[in-house]
Amino acid sequence: MLTFEQIKELIDLVRERQLQGVEIERSGFRLKIDGRPAETITVVAGGAEPETRTAVSTAPVAVLPAGESAAPVVEESEAAAEAELAGVHILRSPIVGTFYTSPSPDAEPYVRAGDRVKRGQVLCIVEAMKLMNEIESDEDGVIEKAFPKNAQAVEFGEPLFAIVPD
Repeated sequence: MLTFEQIKELIDLVRERQLQGVEIERSGFRLKIDGRPAETITVVAGGAEPETRTAVSTAPVAVLPAGESAAPVVEESEAAAEAELAGVHILRSPIVGTFYTSPSPDAEPYVRAGDRVKRGQVLCIVEAMKLMNEIESDEDGVIEKAFPKNAQAVEFGEPLFAIVPD
């Protein structure tokens, strides 16, 4: 079985080398990384000059038992896509699991909309296989929105928070 760090390295390799994808089968599970190319988007706002942006490919990763095929992956929410185009940073889930806003049911949430956060600050927990994984901010800024609700299941790459960068 591959470790989380090994999977991250494979994702980075597919992205850096612009590979179409990679599929690995080992010890009873199969990992498939789709390396779809980034799309080019042209944005025209109120008669201004057209601005071309490259959308970062957020190719989904599926870990399946050997011999099973992947089901279609749920599309990213429209709100997250619009936020990215507006210059808002989207923090995405690095793992599949259950999203929690606080360290325990009776504790205050780590953050709320409107809170200022620093890079490295814990924003939430994603529980995966009975392990509580603290998810830290990768951007300084202000929390605009939390996408999942407390105790909601999240997928790899699913938007967790919209952060307006400083």
